[in-house]
Amino acid sequence: MRLPLLLAAAGLLAACGGAGDDMIYKPADQILPPHIKRLAIRPVINKTQQFGLEDKLTLRIRDEFLRNGQYSVAPETMADGVVVVTLTRYILVPTQYDSVLAPTAYKLRVMADLDFVDRTKNQILWTEPNLEGVQTYTASTLTGGITEEAARELIWDVIARDVVTRVVKGFGSVSGASKREVDPTAPPHETQAPPSKPVNPTPY
Repeated sequence: MRLPLLLAAAGLLAACGGAGDDMIYKPADQILPPHIKRLAIRPVINKTQQFGLEDKLTLRIRDEFLRNGQYSVAPETMADGVVVVTLTRYILVPTQYDSVLAPTAYKLRVMADLDFVDRTKNQILWTEPNLEGVQTYTASTLTGGITEEAARELIWDVIARDVVTRVVKGFGSVSGASKREVDPTAPPHETQAPPSKPVNPTPY
């Protein structure tokens, strides 16, 4: 009689321990409120000095939500929640040069703020600042290199996935970059031009 009771007690303790582990290491996702069923994707706001970035990123975010499929996408007048993305920084920095100081590699960094608006309450439900996409690439003039536009397309993929993940899975699913990580010498919303080639002094 004692053996079955001991086995049952051991099983119960193991089950409780497993549940406790799950509670500690696998917290529940903090998802959107249940009344939000349909989302609108507001056109991306572009606060950088790079013209025309917003259209492609808007389309990429919309496509990513449609691919995810957890929420239907609707016009803003018919939506329960609105996704608002603002591009805040676009920094392009040459990282390598050839023998005549022509840039051969670049680092492109784009940052965006994400707000979620609850239309039923007409208020911002939450904000996720400084979502970041970084792409290091070789100049298109070299073998295997790509253009700046192609590098941007790769970054749009990253930012769009992060936006969808943050909306669907909640706080902690993605995190924005610290402002301290951004090059303090880079003016916000501007592209850094590569340094000009120094002029050799005239020999005497």
